[in-house]
Amino acid sequence: MKVPTMIIIAGTIDLADPSQIDEAIEKAKPLQQATRDDEPGCQAYVFSKDPCVAGRIAVYELWDDEASLAAHFKHENYLNMGGLLQAFGLAGADNNKFRCDHKEPVYDETMTPRADFFTL
Repeated sequence: MKVPTMIIIAGTIDLADPSQIDEAIEKAKPLQQATRDDEPGCQAYVFSKDPCVAGRIAVYELWDDEASLAAHFKHENYLNMGGLLQAFGLAGADNNKFRCDHKEPVYDETMTPRADFFTL
């Protein structure tokens, strides 16, 4: 099914002190929920503990369009999340945005996982 261009943000944030990951994630929960609830165009907003890399936060966001993402960058939720993470001390980050103009299920009608886009 053809969909409007959406934006995916995917990345990582590494804390300077890996032992603080659980506290950082817990304190970020209200901001994650507020972003989902209060910001039009936010379809997903997840900052979660990477189970394989100590002190790493995995970032996944899904936005309806550029306008909703631009509004997010000016919103208090974004600013507060940045401040919260900075307070924990950052060792590094790698976050990227991707335009996405087509989606379809991973599994076809026979429940076979497909890497190709089969409904085009």
